[in-house]
Amino acid sequence: MVELATADEPRFEASTLEEGDGASYTIDTIAKLRPALKPSDELFFLIGADAFAEIESWRQWLDVVRAVEFIVVSRPRHRYEIPPQARVHRLDGLELPTSSSDIRKKVANGNFDIDVPPAVLEYIKKYGLYARSG
Repeated sequence: MVELATADEPRFEASTLEEGDGASYTIDTIAKLRPALKPSDELFFLIGADAFAEIESWRQWLDVVRAVEFIVVSRPRHRYEIPPQARVHRLDGLELPTSSSDIRKKVANGNFDIDVPPAVLEYIKKYGLYARSG
């Protein structure tokens, strides 16, 4: 879906870093990225406020917090606490109302009025993604 969403944007390139079966954890992705970086390079993690609010529930979250600097994009009605160890840059001037969680919930309820590129919407419909089972 990332390839479909970025197909018309030459500045973006879809990564296959997390491709494969099974769960993908941020700490593992960071470990895969590190070897390609110089020791002096900084790694930034762009994340929505809704997802950042749940950071302490992530696998090895303290290691994630120590490994990156976060750029947290504000979302309407989402508040979050910053763990003491976290380095956070707030991006408050850009409120993106749509989150992936919201999209999944809407589609599960049969609502396809979602803010995604047309090609992504068609893919979701074609493969029945996020639909409720049973």
